[in-house]
Amino acid sequence: MPTEPPYLRIAAALREEISQLPPGAKVPSTRQLASAHGVANATAAKALDVLRREGVIRAEPRSGHVVAGQHAEVESKRPVLSRDRLVRAAIAIADTEGVAALSMRGLAARLGVPAMAPYRYLSGKDELIFLMADTVYGETGYPAREPEGWRAQLELVARTLWSVHRRHPWLAHLVPLTRPWPLPNLAAHNERALAALSVFGLDAADLCDLNVLFYNHIQGTAIHLERERHAMGTTGITEDQWMEKQARGYAALTGSGRYPVLARMVRDLAEEGYDLDLDHLFEIGLQALLDGLAVRYPVGGAVSGRQDQGS
Repeated sequence: MPTEPPYLRIAAALREEISQLPPGAKVPSTRQLASAHGVANATAAKALDVLRREGVIRAEPRSGHVVAGQHAEVESKRPVLSRDRLVRAAIAIADTEGVAALSMRGLAARLGVPAMAPYRYLSGKDELIFLMADTVYGETGYPAREPEGWRAQLELVARTLWSVHRRHPWLAHLVPLTRPWPLPNLAAHNERALAALSVFGLDAADLCDLNVLFYNHIQGTAIHLERERHAMGTTGITEDQWMEKQARGYAALTGSGRYPVLARMVRDLAEEGYDLDLDHLFEIGLQALLDGLAVRYPVGGAVSGRQDQGS
């Protein structure tokens, strides 16, 4: 499992030290923390910022940081811990930093509670992530009036699920299609998709295949939302800057004469301009999938499924 970010570990250790100090006592500087923990100054500064936002420390002009006198008051006003609060806080961390940044200890540190406090409400990180996924799948409902026709119904489900993945890019990376979780709120989306697909009169295996294929288009496209954010965070360069760095490599490929169609496409895109838009790809992929279903499974016509795939 991924470990918590270094700045949260430093914040937790410093919080424990501070609990033994009186108000006004001087807190180690950014440079001292960085040296003691073997991290960059920016990481140490981030740890101090966590404690400052919690009200545990405060900045003093020309003195650095000191233990805040109002720490006890902050503790007394802190909202009561609950399973829902833990899940919501974990979702906020995953939305901004990705699931890799999430840990039980780090979550406790973010909420300013003892490291073991979350375990009073959750068995561990696996249960936490399960509840996070179910919670976000339940954020968006459906109109009371069902749209007419299987195609409109599937479009509604697809766009609803896409909006969920758009808000929570980490969601697509949790589990493979081959090992689905029994999430009640995801089951509600699946039920609508299956009801729309049932118009084709397929057996259970074919119906399951189509439902998985349908969801795979959504999840498979959404995976790249988080991957791009991760790439941006680790490399510090944008998509355009990345492509500029690859220009020499693509020039070698397209100039070799071995890939004429690729060369023509790259040349035309360079002249016309092109931005890879995942929202656009989701839409054209959805329409292509639904067009294919309409042809392969005409309502009221001959049905072809697994039994004739080899023909």
